[in-house]
This record gives sequence, structure tokens and C-alpha cells, in this order.
Amino acid sequence: QGQLVESGGGLVQAGGSLRLSCAASGRPFSNYTSGWFRRAPGKERQFVAAISWSGGAISYADSVKGRCSISRDNAKNTVYLQMNSLKPEDTAVYYCAATWGWSTRADGYGYWGQGTQVTVSS
Repeated sequence: QGQLVESGGGLVQAGGSLRLSCAASGRPFSNYTSGWFRRAPGKERQFVAAISWSGGAISYADSVKGRCSISRDNAKNTVYLQMNSLKPEDTAVYYCAATWGWSTRADGYGYWGQGTQVTVSS
């Protein structure tokens, strides 16, 4: 049974940076698109970024564009989300997800990690 495991969350001051990682293991994780989503308290799950298997297709939510960078190392089956200039409104649980094809919608992803908390203090 395959799984996705996020790491790298934590508490950071506004203006700081964090790098989240998502490690995939087991079947069926190959040739998949990876996405990052987040859910803030009392809000719906929100798209953050997505990257295709080749890295040739990348998309960001407008709210993080210019501050976040998604990348992947397929040899390690790991996807990264570098977040800079963090704001208190970035506080959320961040989830990575996998799909086969391309989507920026949560319902387009069939595999999910358990999430990692990011808290940005003002």
C-alpha cells in the first residue's frame, strides 16, 4: 500500500521561510502529478501548487505566487514546497496529494498524506 508522508512544517515568524517535503513510498507512485493543498481552521481545502512528473507543468495559487516554489526529485520520490515571505494567513495544515493526469482541484487527487501543520506568527 502506497503512502505519502509530509514533513517540514512548524512555527515560523512572519517573513520567514519553510520547506515542506512529501515522500512517496510503495505502489503505485510513479509517473504521478503532485499537488500541495492547505486547510486553514474553519475553511475549505485550498489548492496551493502542483507539479507534473516531468516538472514541465507547474501551477500556483494566486495567493502564493511569487512566494512559493514547488519542485521534485523523482529519484527520491519526493516533492518539495519552498515557502518564503510567509504571512499569518498562510497558517494551515498542508497536505500533499498525488494524481495521474493533471488537476488543481482537490477532487482530482486520489492519494493524500496526513498533513503537516504550518503556523506563522505575526
